[in-house]
Amino acid sequence: MKKLTQRIDRERLLLGVAAPLLAIVAAIVVTTLVILATGKNPGDAFSDMVTYGTASDSQVYILNKATTYYLAGVAVAIGFRMNLFNIGVDGQYRIAAFFAAVLGGALTLPGWISIPLIILTAMATGALWAAIAGVLKVTRGVSEVISTIMLNSIATAIIAYLLQPGKLAELQSGGTVVSTKPLPKSSYLFSFDTGPAGELWGFIVIAALVGVAYWFVLGRTRFGFDLRTVGQSETAASASGVSVKKMVATSMIISGAVAGLIGMPTLLNDSHQFSNDFPSGIGFTGIAIALLGRNNPVGIALGALLWGFLERTTNHLEFQGYDKEILGVIQGVIVLCVVIAYEVVRRYGLKRQQQRVGAELAAQAAAPTQKQEVA
Repeated sequence: MKKLTQRIDRERLLLGVAAPLLAIVAAIVVTTLVILATGKNPGDAFSDMVTYGTASDSQVYILNKATTYYLAGVAVAIGFRMNLFNIGVDGQYRIAAFFAAVLGGALTLPGWISIPLIILTAMATGALWAAIAGVLKVTRGVSEVISTIMLNSIATAIIAYLLQPGKLAELQSGGTVVSTKPLPKSSYLFSFDTGPAGELWGFIVIAALVGVAYWFVLGRTRFGFDLRTVGQSETAASASGVSVKKMVATSMIISGAVAGLIGMPTLLNDSHQFSNDFPSGIGFTGIAIALLGRNNPVGIALGALLWGFLERTTNHLEFQGYDKEILGVIQGVIVLCVVIAYEVVRRYGLKRQQQRVGAELAAQAAAPTQKQEVA
C-alpha cells in the first residue's frame, strides 16, 4: 500500500502540472488561430504583448488591476467552496463603494480613524446586501443565482437615484461630473512610489492579507472544514451535526463582506470619490478569475495577474492595428481552456486512481489463495 500511495502521489503531482500546461497550450493554439483569422501575424502580436507587458509602468498597472481582481476572485471563490453561485458580487461591491464614499466624504477625522471606518462600512454594506440572498435561500429556497441577479439591478437603481445633486451627490467643478463629495486627503490610503512607473496602490497589502485569511480560515479551521463539507455534500454535513442553513447564510455574508472591499483600491488609492464612471463589471470578472484559480488563493492571484496582463497588453494591440475584440476572445478562450483542461485531467486522474486501487486490492485478495495452493 505504501508503494501504491507513493505512486498515486506522484501521479497527482504530474496531473496537477499537466492541467495548467494543457490549458496554456490549448489557449495559445486557439488564440493563434483567432489572430490568423483576422489576417494578422500572431508571432508579432505575442512579441508585442510580452514586450509591452513587462515594461515597468505596465507592471505597476497590472499589479494595481490585479489587486481589485484578486478581491473579486476571492469573494466569488468563497461562494464556490460552498457550492453557491454568488453572481451578485458586482452589485454588492458597487453599493458598498457608494455608501463608503458617502461616509468618507463626510468625515473630517484623522486618516488612522477614517480609513478603517470607510473599509468597515464597505464590508458591512456588502455583507448586508449579500445576506438578503442568503436569507432568501435558507428560508424560502430561492436560488441565489436569481436573487443576486435581481439584487444587482436593485443596487444599480438605488445608486442611480441617490447619485444626484441634492441627494447624496454633488456636481463637480466644470458641471460635467456628478459624484459623491471627494474624500479629504487625510483619508487617502498610502501608495508605493515607483518613480516614472507610477504609484503602486497600498491596498495591495490588504488584498494579500485577505488572501492569507482566506487560506487559513478555509484550510486550517473547523469553520472552513464545515464549509467545505457542506459544499461537497449537504447530507454528510447534516449527519455530522453541521447546520447547513447556517453555513449557507454565513458563507453568503462573508462573500459579500469581501465583495465590499473590491471598490476600496479605486476609492482610497485612485478616484477618491464615487461617480457614474466608477468601475463596473468587476464582479463578473471575479467569476472568471475564481474559475482560473480553481478557488485556490495562489491560483486566484495568478489568475488576477494574468487578467491584468491581458487587459494591459491587448488594449495596446488595438493601437498596433489589431481588432479591439481580441481581448474578449482571448479572455474567453483562456477561461474555457482552463475549465476544460482541469476537468479532463481530473477525470483521467480519478480513473487512473480507481484502476490502481482496484488492481492492488485484487492482488491482495489473490495472495492468500496462492499461499493456500502452495501449502
